[in-house]
Amino acid sequence: MTKIRILLSDTFDPWFNLATEDWIFRDMDPETHVLFLWRNQNTVVIGRFQNPWTECNTERMEADGIKLARRQSGGGAVFHDLGNTNFTFLSSKENYDKAVNNKIISNALARFGVEAFASGRNDILIKSDDGDKKISGSAFKETKDRSFHHGTLLIDADLSKLGNYLNPSKKKLESKGIKSVRARVTNLVECNSEINHDSLSEAIISEFKSHYKAECEVELLDHEYLKSVFHLNDYYEKLKDWNWRFGETPKFNHFLEERFSWGGIEAHIDSHKGLIEKCTIYSDSLHPEMIEYLTKALVGKQYSPIGVSKAIETVALELPMIREELSELSAWLSKEIH
Repeated sequence: MTKIRILLSDTFDPWFNLATEDWIFRDMDPETHVLFLWRNQNTVVIGRFQNPWTECNTERMEADGIKLARRQSGGGAVFHDLGNTNFTFLSSKENYDKAVNNKIISNALARFGVEAFASGRNDILIKSDDGDKKISGSAFKETKDRSFHHGTLLIDADLSKLGNYLNPSKKKLESKGIKSVRARVTNLVECNSEINHDSLSEAIISEFKSHYKAECEVELLDHEYLKSVFHLNDYYEKLKDWNWRFGETPKFNHFLEERFSWGGIEAHIDSHKGLIEKCTIYSDSLHPEMIEYLTKALVGKQYSPIGVSKAIETVALELPMIREELSELSAWLSKEIH
């Protein structure tokens, strides 16, 4: 008899939901077919090997209270709000079949009169009058004994925010991380106004049970669950931590230049795992000691406004006579690398 388990998140916290995915992937019985449905509120989720600074407008995200999460799987950057429903399927590697998972989703959509079809390795599309449109993107992960497939479903997402937060500000960055590929997308409510998170979740759950010819109670998960499940809280704290979200960033280079009343600055910063690994600064400033001290002080600091501020404060203690120039420099650098 096929064993199934269905989990439904009752929180919109992205780190809780991604931690739950981790728990499902690492700790659950791979012989059980698992379905997990969840939503994140106002979050950009990036792939395992992506660079948040080249994928997202991190400055605007912070100003608007948008969270950043890095998932364990690959793939590109996506914006999640409550108009977007996420699904996760887990099974043993032997029983894993991505086509079955896609079929469960497309059969659920067919209940609303929406004809959806898998395209390529990652996407589910629907036909429209002006061409095929993407309503779902997926990512995958596997180990020697288990496989994991998760994806998005655009139901009534604010698509304007995709442009707000997934278009990085114009910085001269060269990254070795994986780039996102943008596609034409649409919301499912454009096809049928009766589709919402609850109705589509119910349809997916029904199709999941039907396919495996099995029954189980739906388990509702919330933050109280963190305290009751071994390892889950550890996963949560890790995924929420700056060191995972920013510190796992692949190596990249950032070229910055600016003209101040006291001289010009040209800076070349090499960053790896969220830290400034190397810094070379050129300037026609009349304070060469400022450039010398700053070059050394920045190395090893976080590639962040806090890291810059700490480095420049160190220099200011050594060179208090040019604190005003350093303050200008700090404000500019912090804005540039935000």
